[in-house]
Amino acid sequence: MSAQPSRLARLHDVELAAFAAAGGRAEFGELVRRHSASVRGLLRRMGAEAALADDVAQDAFIQAFERCREYRGEGTFAAWVRKIAARQYLKRRVKEARWAEAPEEDAEIVAFLPDQGRAIDLDDALKALSEPERVCVSLCHGAGLTHAEIAAAVNLPLGTVKSHVKRGLDKLRARLDVGPRPEGRRAHGA
Repeated sequence: MSAQPSRLARLHDVELAAFAAAGGRAEFGELVRRHSASVRGLLRRMGAEAALADDVAQDAFIQAFERCREYRGEGTFAAWVRKIAARQYLKRRVKEARWAEAPEEDAEIVAFLPDQGRAIDLDDALKALSEPERVCVSLCHGAGLTHAEIAAAVNLPLGTVKSHVKRGLDKLRARLDVGPRPEGRRAHGA
């Protein structure tokens, strides 16, 4: 085992990003190793098929490498690269098909399967949301974007984004049978 991997494993993301900004490919490779699974996971929750999630994640990391000088360490590197990936995925989706605020009745949730004992996971529940709800909920709770950041990223009014997030979370709670949010607790990014 070489000393290189152990040296890189000890470095913080901010240090690795600084080396990568100076052209350090090995240091950037360590950042990719650390964060590629979370980027692909976010993209899958946003609705990307596995192959598309892999492609967008790769493109996001290439863009992150090219823009590494812009990363200031004010937030986590993982959140920064997930934002890049989310924006790239959204750009691809917009090119494929235009979508705007969908009426509530267009986003009906599939009824629970008769066998209530059968586990329904979050990914399946997210698939039951309309595309705008799924994207807004994923960006808010998967990528950690605020409602205002989501509105800017998807080019929708702030109120529309808040509605998509609220409706999406309400539908997820119903689908997953987790009940309402405790009183007094505000939604992320509100």
